[in-house]
This record gives sequence, structure tokens and C-alpha cells, in this order.
Amino acid sequence: MSAELDLSPPEVPEPTLLESLLRYGLFLGAIFQLICILAVIFPTSKSHEQEELEFSDGKTAEHMKKPKGPAAQIRQKTKKESKKKR
Repeated sequence: MSAELDLSPPEVPEPTLLESLLRYGLFLGAIFQLICILAVIFPTSKSHEQEELEFSDGKTAEHMKKPKGPAAQIRQKTKKESKKKR
């Protein structure tokens, strides 16, 4: 009766190149996700302070603003033209 039981481990084929790439890619993706989650949980205060200093400076705030004049003029022209067509 003990001769009928086969207790040897099953034969597992060697992983192919594509399977190996997939495995390592999944590991790298998981590590990247953990780094992103840790960056959200523990933000660096040094870069945040530098951003506040840049926005508090008047010159940098002016450079960030875009002039809205030409866009408003285009809208007004299209409104006037549509009224003329009526």
C-alpha cells in the first residue's frame, strides 16, 4: 500500500524569460507604489517651505499669473458677432 503513494514533489518547469520579466516588473511596481504612499504620508517639509517663499515673493507671483485681457476680448468679439447675425 505504501508503494502506491508518490510523495515526491511535482515537477515544476523552469520559468521563461517573459515570466521572469513579469515577476521582476511586478516587484518594481510594488516598490514604486510603496515609495509613493510613503511620500504622501511623510511629506518633506523642506520643499514645502521653499515653495511658500517663492509665492511670497512679488516677482515670482507676477510671473505665475497669465494676462487675461486678450482672452476676454476674443469672447466679447464672438458675442458681438453672434448678436449681429441675429
